[in-house]
Amino acid sequence: MEMDTITAISTPMGEGAIAIVRLSGPEAVPIADTLFRGKDLNQVDSHTMHYGKLIDPQTDEVAEEVMVSIMRAPKTFTREDVVEINCHGGLVSVNRVLEIALASGARLAEPGEFTKRAFMNGRIDLSQAEAVMDLIRAKTDRAMNVALKQMDGRLSHLIQDLRQKLLETLAHVEVNIDYPEYDDVEEMSNDMMREKTKEVLEEVDNLLETARQGKILREGLGTAIIGRPNVGKSSLMNALVHENKAIVTEIPGTTRDVIEEYVNVRGVPLRLVDTAGIRETEDIVERIGVERSRQVLKEADLILLVLNYGDELTEEDRKLFEAVHDMNVIVIVNKMDLDQKLDLDEVKRLAADHPVISTALIREEGIDQLENAIANTFFEGDLDAGDMTYVSNVRHVQLLKQAKQALEDAQNGMDMGVPIDVVQIDVTRTWELLGEIIGDAVHESLIDQLFSQFCLGK
Repeated sequence: MEMDTITAISTPMGEGAIAIVRLSGPEAVPIADTLFRGKDLNQVDSHTMHYGKLIDPQTDEVAEEVMVSIMRAPKTFTREDVVEINCHGGLVSVNRVLEIALASGARLAEPGEFTKRAFMNGRIDLSQAEAVMDLIRAKTDRAMNVALKQMDGRLSHLIQDLRQKLLETLAHVEVNIDYPEYDDVEEMSNDMMREKTKEVLEEVDNLLETARQGKILREGLGTAIIGRPNVGKSSLMNALVHENKAIVTEIPGTTRDVIEEYVNVRGVPLRLVDTAGIRETEDIVERIGVERSRQVLKEADLILLVLNYGDELTEEDRKLFEAVHDMNVIVIVNKMDLDQKLDLDEVKRLAADHPVISTALIREEGIDQLENAIANTFFEGDLDAGDMTYVSNVRHVQLLKQAKQALEDAQNGMDMGVPIDVVQIDVTRTWELLGEIIGDAVHESLIDQLFSQFCLGK
């Protein structure tokens, strides 16, 4: 079925040197040619760029000075004819170009529709399409590298190999069942099925082991900064982001809201949340902040508990230790430049096995040690995003968990002596689940839902 021609702005809104309006579909080149004063775009070579003027067909006046890229199917992102109109990067100019394209017969693209067409036209599979969004949202170089490898098809190739292995096994067993006159046919079938399901299960387990690190790379490590008022929580956040994004003041209780910042720590994105001091308060505005802070605490992957070297340990501090004792916690003793009043022996006892880092944030001391402690807590000092195939997408993780369960059901069935044709049902189910990762036999409503999360113009 031939699709219509879509258009959208493919660059971020705002002022800049250049903005791009993209068209894709069977009429992309003819539409662009009717608007373009310069070379005949219908006659130019594919993958060439041309300077000219863009004409508003309603007034026949010059609307913009543009560079137009012509890319003909099938060697394009969507496998359709694609035109990219490069214009000046102001809000008025790029919107005018879009309006002219729409008035000339193109339809406004839905979010993610260009990438959806690349998937529907067989250029990329579903896992590669999802990696496009991960690439756009990547917060660090390592997160970007993981997305690039998935976009390049590393996960797809692995999933396809596993599905092929299962398919060949099912075919062999089917042949054995069809020719029962051969001796030991049942034993051969069971042995082959057991061996192949074990191999695939090991690979699925390996992928699931990367899921935690992959999720952190994709979404960031949810990091809550907690402590009594005025211990230096906002100063810690500022030191990590290297610029003043949070309110820092000498008046206790002035951080009224939850402020989020992403920080690159050893290639890992930390999603820092600077919480209002978790304490009882009569101030209604601050109380809202405290309630949100408690919720953040429950959802955090990492807790940075800040203490003041110049204050004695209070009952509030002890309650904070108690609240987070079974979480991933790094204790930070701040304001080491003050006279000591804090009992460090008690701090170490309360911290138990959790690391304790000394800082003087006003002097920018101790940040390196803190970053090392974070890296050691989650990645044993470093993270190798080079040769590993990381699974970071929640949908992929759920499908892999279901595939693992189906494989285990198959193995348990064989151990219990269940007939091989019944075991085949679980193995076939595994093959189908793995296929959903790459978009083979995936429901149309899921495809629509996935691509609706993309930005417009991608």
